[in-house]
Amino acid sequence: MPTSVTLPALGESVTEGTVSRWLKNVGDTVAADEPLLEVSTDKVDTEIPSPVAGVLLEIKAEEDDTVEVGAELAVIGEEGEQPDGDSGSGEEAEPEPEPEEQPESEPEPEEQPEPEPAEPAQQQAPAKKSSGPAQGTEVTLPQLGESVTEGTVSRWLKQVGDPIDVDEPLVEISTDKVDTEVPSPVAGTVLELRAEEDDTVDVGAVLAIIGDAEALEDSGTSDAQSVEEIEDQAEAGDEGGQEPIPAPDPDAQDKPAEPEPEPEPEPEPEPEAPKPTAAKPAPKEQAPAENKVAPRAGGDDSTYVTPLVRKLAAERGVDLASVKGTGVGGRIRKQDVIAAAEEATKAPAAAPAARAKAPARTKSEPSAEVLAKRGTTEKLSRMRLTIARRMVESLQVSAQLTATVEVDLTGVSRLRAAAKEAFKAQHGASLSYLPFITVATVEALRHFPKVNATIDTDAKTVTYADAEHIGIAVDTERGLMVPVIHHAGDLNLSGLAKRIAEQADKARTGKVLPDDLVGGTFTITNYGSTGTLFDTPIINQPQVAILGTGAMVKRPLVVSDPELGDVIAVRDVMYLSLTYDHRLVDGADASRFLAAIKERLEEADFGAELGV
Repeated sequence: MPTSVTLPALGESVTEGTVSRWLKNVGDTVAADEPLLEVSTDKVDTEIPSPVAGVLLEIKAEEDDTVEVGAELAVIGEEGEQPDGDSGSGEEAEPEPEPEEQPESEPEPEEQPEPEPAEPAQQQAPAKKSSGPAQGTEVTLPQLGESVTEGTVSRWLKQVGDPIDVDEPLVEISTDKVDTEVPSPVAGTVLELRAEEDDTVDVGAVLAIIGDAEALEDSGTSDAQSVEEIEDQAEAGDEGGQEPIPAPDPDAQDKPAEPEPEPEPEPEPEPEAPKPTAAKPAPKEQAPAENKVAPRAGGDDSTYVTPLVRKLAAERGVDLASVKGTGVGGRIRKQDVIAAAEEATKAPAAAPAARAKAPARTKSEPSAEVLAKRGTTEKLSRMRLTIARRMVESLQVSAQLTATVEVDLTGVSRLRAAAKEAFKAQHGASLSYLPFITVATVEALRHFPKVNATIDTDAKTVTYADAEHIGIAVDTERGLMVPVIHHAGDLNLSGLAKRIAEQADKARTGKVLPDDLVGGTFTITNYGSTGTLFDTPIINQPQVAILGTGAMVKRPLVVSDPELGDVIAVRDVMYLSLTYDHRLVDGADASRFLAAIKERLEEADFGAELGV
């Protein structure tokens, strides 16, 4: 029976979704829980998995269609099955017996004696390895992430005939999320490799066969020779592919056709045939280029770099020759390129002038993706439309003003510099300025509940929140998202630092859940991370205030010293801007709220939590 795939409930307030992209087409085979399509909602973009294994029979909603929760998206069934019933498939199967007339041509009975020695190999000839003798445990590409559907074979760590232990790395796989090694599930000998290096395979596809070494010895070189013959025949044509394979005498019946296979020895690209099949010739050709990776080289010719990593390096303007690989044998991984790109942006401009100019010219050049957008028109995404609608509604609904204060963060900077390395080693999260600001904000909200409230002018009521649920605005490739740290008042500095890092990572990697985006009572947006000094952020409705943090810069300030009096000193300064809803919050309330945050940060009394 066909199974209907419907749009599930994706959040408490989500009533509909837009089909962003179909990951499968009609006729494609789908495994249970395998992603079927991508759906975009007001809260989050997510993938809808298939509830059963089978074949995609019908697509009910096209891309960009908006459907309600519970609406039918697709139909999954068995191959040949019809969405409306099974009668159609039965009628199509009946005319198939027409080939019964083929016995008149009588070539089939002549081919039947041949299958015993030859056709098993012929049927497997299209495969890269002869799977006849390779009977053992299949090694498949595992699920490497929630949205990862395929991977590229970067490098084989074992070759056919090599012994391998349980959990010993067999192959390196590169995906758009991570580069990783796939271990062997059993101990034994590598009997067969199903994918070549740089091949892209789907999750669940067979990569290799692990079995008993005796099985490989039994097959011997004769199996390899038969595979070579099959490949040679494939090049010559289908007609000669059936006759030269059999070595036994029963093939004498087809000897009249033997003149055709004779041209096969002329090309005889025997050294090329072993590439996908034979165990010994393959490492000889691949080892010099890929297996012998220079352990200390960054991006020289001896280091193998996957196409994914090369593309990422080109997009981010990273010179692979300057990158030190952390992969097996010094191979450059995706994380190495990302780290190099981040390091380049943080590098001080005080470097020699000659060196500073080169990256500046590289950075100023737009990427190919950006250039491709020039002069084009594209459809707005569901998330972009939602952001646009909510921002306009926010300005129409509330009376918004922005107040700004200047905060001296020199004390916080010193604490952070002294504790950040030990903090990351202990908690696994970076100690940025945002956790300090969040702690000060939560404490201020407790003293000013009006800023942590919602107003309903129609009902003539104001509701004060029972806890501090802080939304952190995160810049993602799809647009601005605001995951919420619920009950932020119950967390200390280290707890907030870890939660902020976790929520930001989930938002950027598309793993954020609908429940992570609702329930906020106050929002913090860090536009200073891109160098902006101050801005006028728009309130995230139905909240009544939002705090913006500007870039921290060094600036000369007048500082009062007990002994020297007023002196000018270089200090670490940041602007904090509070946009508030004047329907509920007055300017004096906003000023006092900002003053409380400023005082808490400038006294920098966080040493007890950091052990400094």
